[in-house]
Amino acid sequence: MAPRTRRALFIATLFLSSCAVLGTFINQKVDAQSATDESTLRDSLHSFTDVYALVEQNYAEHLDSDKVDKAIYDGAIPGMLHTLDPHSSFQDPKAFAQMREDQHGKYYGVGMSIQPQPDPTAKNGLKIVVLTPFEGTPSYKAGIRPGDVIVAVDGKSTAGMDSAAVASMLKGPRNTSVSVTMDREGTPKPIVFNLIREEVSRPSVDLAFMIRPGIGYIHVTSFMETTSREVGDALDKLGDINGLVIDLRGNPGGLLNEAVGMADKFLQKGQIVVSQKGRAFPDQVYRVANGEEGKKYPIVVLVNRNTASAAEIVSGALQDHDRALIVGETTFGKGLVQTVFQLSQATGLLLTTYHYYTPSGRLIQRNYNGVSLYDYYYVRDDAAKPDKSNLEVKLTDSGRTVYGGGGITPDEPITELKANDFQGTLLQKYAFFNFTKHYLATHTVSKDFVVDDAAMKDFKDFLKAQSIDYTDADIANNLDWIKESVKSELFTSQFGEQEGLKVRADWDPQIAKAIGFLPQAQALEDHLAAAEKTTLANR
Repeated sequence: MAPRTRRALFIATLFLSSCAVLGTFINQKVDAQSATDESTLRDSLHSFTDVYALVEQNYAEHLDSDKVDKAIYDGAIPGMLHTLDPHSSFQDPKAFAQMREDQHGKYYGVGMSIQPQPDPTAKNGLKIVVLTPFEGTPSYKAGIRPGDVIVAVDGKSTAGMDSAAVASMLKGPRNTSVSVTMDREGTPKPIVFNLIREEVSRPSVDLAFMIRPGIGYIHVTSFMETTSREVGDALDKLGDINGLVIDLRGNPGGLLNEAVGMADKFLQKGQIVVSQKGRAFPDQVYRVANGEEGKKYPIVVLVNRNTASAAEIVSGALQDHDRALIVGETTFGKGLVQTVFQLSQATGLLLTTYHYYTPSGRLIQRNYNGVSLYDYYYVRDDAAKPDKSNLEVKLTDSGRTVYGGGGITPDEPITELKANDFQGTLLQKYAFFNFTKHYLATHTVSKDFVVDDAAMKDFKDFLKAQSIDYTDADIANNLDWIKESVKSELFTSQFGEQEGLKVRADWDPQIAKAIGFLPQAQALEDHLAAAEKTTLANR
C-alpha cells in the first residue's frame, strides 16, 4: 500500500476509532453497547477503507497529500457528522487552532484587520488591504492606516496570496519582529514598518457608551473567555444610567459559561439562566450565582436573525424573567450544545451532546429535519412563522406568552434594514473606504466634523472618477445613509475603530427604535414588581 494511502487510512481509522471510543464511553453511561452495534461499526470501518482503496487505485488524477487531507477532513468526516445535525463538526488542525484562538480572544501578532479587494493589476486580481489597525496594538502605534496595501511581509511579496496566508505571516511568537511593506495613496514610495509582535486582544464588547442622555448602549459581538468581565466593566464605565440597550445583532454565540456570567449581571440570585438536556449525561441547570446589584433600570435587547446560541440564551433568560424587552427579528434558533473532544494530530470533534432550554422550558433549537445545510443556514423559511401555530407556548414569570422551538421570538418586531441597489453598489465597490483614503490625503478631520456640501461634492467627484454611476435621485434618496457612512469611515481612519462605530450607532434607525421601546421595558418591570407584590401578599 502506498505511503499516502496508509496515511489517509490511518487518519480515517483514527478518527472513526475515536468516535467508537467516545460512543463506548457514552453507552457505558446509558446502556451496554450491543454486539450488533460493535459489528456494525467494524463493517463501517471496512467499507470506508475498501472505498478509499478503490479511489486511490483508480481515480483519474494523482492523489497527493493535499487531496488526501481534503478527502478526509473536508469530505468523509464532515459528511458523516452532517447526517446527525447541522452543528456537529470536525475541526482539522487549522480550524481547531482558530477556534481556540477565537475562544481566548487573543493571539500574538501586530493587530490589524485585513481583507482582499479587487485590483486588476495584481497577480490574482486582488490586493490585501488594511481595514483597520486595532487600537493600542503595534500596527496602530506605528501609524498604519486603513487603506494601506500590504505588498510584502519580511521581504516576501504578497502577490497572489489570500488574506489568510498574509495573516498567518503577520502572526508569530511574542516579542519577535516582522517587517511589513505598505503602499499608501498619496505616498510615492512604499513604506516599511518594522513591528514587534505582541499579544493582541480582541474585545467581545467593542462599543459601550452613553448613546443618549441617561441611556447606555452596549454592543456584544460574541461570547468568549472575557465576555462577562467585559460586560461588567462596560456597566461600571456607564455608571448611573436610566436605561440600557444591549445589542446582540449578528452575535453568533460562543461559550456557555460566559452567557451565564453575562445574564448574572441583570437577573436575581438563584434564577435559572438556561438548562441542558441530553441522552448521555445528566441534565444540568445553570442559575444566577450573584445577581444584579444596585439600581434597576429598563433594558431593551436588540436581536436579529443572526443572533444565535449563547446570545439566544441571554435573550431568552432576560425575556422569561421579564427583565428585558426583546426587540428585532426572530433569532437564529441554535439550541444544540457541542462538547469539544480533542483528538490526536491537533484535531477536534464538536459533538452535539445537549439541547438548550430557556427558564420557562422553551427549546431554542429550530427544526432542521429534512432541511439542507444551505437552507438551514441561509434560506430559513420565515413565511411559516407568523401564526406561531407550530411553536411551543410558554409563560414568563409575570404570565406573558412566549414561544419556543424556533429561536427567540421578539416582544416587538423591528424589520432589519436591507441595502437598496445603489447602496449595494457603493458597498461592493468599497466606495466609502476608498474615498476615505483619497480625502485624508489632502484633508484632516476633527471630532466636530460634519459631512457638509463641500464634502459631498468631493464624494460625488470621487464617484465619477471611479466610474461609479449615480443619479441625483440616488444621492437624494440615500443622503442620510451616505453622510453617516462617509463620516464613520473618516472617523475610523482618523480616530480609531470605536469612534467610527459610535457614528454608526448614533445614526442606526434600529437602535433608535430600540431606545424608543424603553418605556415599554419600564412598564414590563413595573408589571413584574406588581405581580411579585401580589404573590407575597397572598402567601
